[in-house]
Amino acid sequence: MVIQIAIVYSYVSQRILKMASLIFATLLSLLLLSNVNAYPKDGFTIDLIHRDSPKSPFYNSAETSSQRMRNAIRRSARSTLQFSNDDASPNSPQSFITSNRGEYLMNISIGTPPVPILAIADTGSDLIWTQCNPCEDCYQQTSPLFDPKESSTYRKVSCSSSQCRALEDASCSTDENTCSYTITYGDNSYTKGDVAVDTVTMGSSGRRPVSLRNMIIGCGHENTGTFDPAGSGIIGLGGGSTSLVSQLRKSINGKFSYCLVPFTSETGLTSKINFGTNGIVSGDGVVSTSMVKKDPATYYFLNLEAISVGSKKIQFTSTIFGTGEGNIVIDSGTTLTLLPSNFYYELESVVASTIKAERVQDPDGILSLCYRDSSSFKVPDITVHFKGGDVKLGNLNTFVAVSEDVSCFAFAANEQLTIFGNLAQMNFLVGYDTVSGTVSFKKTDCSQM
Repeated sequence: MVIQIAIVYSYVSQRILKMASLIFATLLSLLLLSNVNAYPKDGFTIDLIHRDSPKSPFYNSAETSSQRMRNAIRRSARSTLQFSNDDASPNSPQSFITSNRGEYLMNISIGTPPVPILAIADTGSDLIWTQCNPCEDCYQQTSPLFDPKESSTYRKVSCSSSQCRALEDASCSTDENTCSYTITYGDNSYTKGDVAVDTVTMGSSGRRPVSLRNMIIGCGHENTGTFDPAGSGIIGLGGGSTSLVSQLRKSINGKFSYCLVPFTSETGLTSKINFGTNGIVSGDGVVSTSMVKKDPATYYFLNLEAISVGSKKIQFTSTIFGTGEGNIVIDSGTTLTLLPSNFYYELESVVASTIKAERVQDPDGILSLCYRDSSSFKVPDITVHFKGGDVKLGNLNTFVAVSEDVSCFAFAANEQLTIFGNLAQMNFLVGYDTVSGTVSFKKTDCSQM
């Protein structure tokens, strides 16, 4: 009898503790949710962690800064970009996006109570997704998987819902009438799972976390390929309707910006991404250019008119993204600036004609214009002419150290895509206004942000 009473007492105690834990988690969640109506007034800012920085779980302290740069260049060189999949059946839609899936990480939480997720921030995709239990075929993940059954705010969406219709990669499970998705990347990695809504919580620099209710997310039950165990999924920052930016569109008035710290820095400083009024780029020295709306809506297309080397201006023409306007994509997740071969080699020739230092080979054989670092190595002034705005690049935007004594031109030839990459954007405050349709640049010391 005593044993039975003890068992009952133990059971009741455990139930009380569990209920207390759930009550505390719910109260914490309600506290976080109270911010959702406050943050649009002054915006909010979140850390962006470069995958090779000291604060990243991918960081390897044994590598030198030039080795990390070479790793980033290799990832960029492997990028491919396609806009359709002719083999996909109507019942299994897929989309192809940049294969390296971004170079920056964001800490967010999903669910109630909030479960922390470290995900890749990707301007080349839209859906926010994470690996979920039960995981039928998943890559090995270091942190615990998100369990939708443990979240009181998680809800699958129906096939007829507006959330399902908003996702181009969605399909319908006829037996349950629930919405599912499939996204395939250019390197044949993929994620498949349920389309759902849940609360997404983001840590805001200098203030309490910001919680966002009923956000469209992907709960991935099959995720395989070249994903790293330290990562938990992807945060889409593209222009499509299901991206974080688009879902926040009204609250942030369509505005966000980022300032990328040079990632070879050993200081551990993080870059910043700003939303709402915090994301406005203004003041002296700001130049702006228009976005071009075209398919796919995920990508931020701009008009590149020319690139100048000193006083020599080289006019740009390309049909990679079709004829007409919108001939280059701006992307924070691609390291190099990629240009069509004919234009690139003309640009390279002009750059080379201005440099008198010893020309050498790239140790990895990826970049074609490299020099021995010496007193005679002088980088020329290079200006990128977008329609309506000229962006004068600094030395760190155009040449990068790939070894202790070799620096290479941070541009490359590519016949599949034209991208204004993140090396060219470092130490600029880059602002996106999706309402007015502009991208703005302001020269900034991003380490001071």
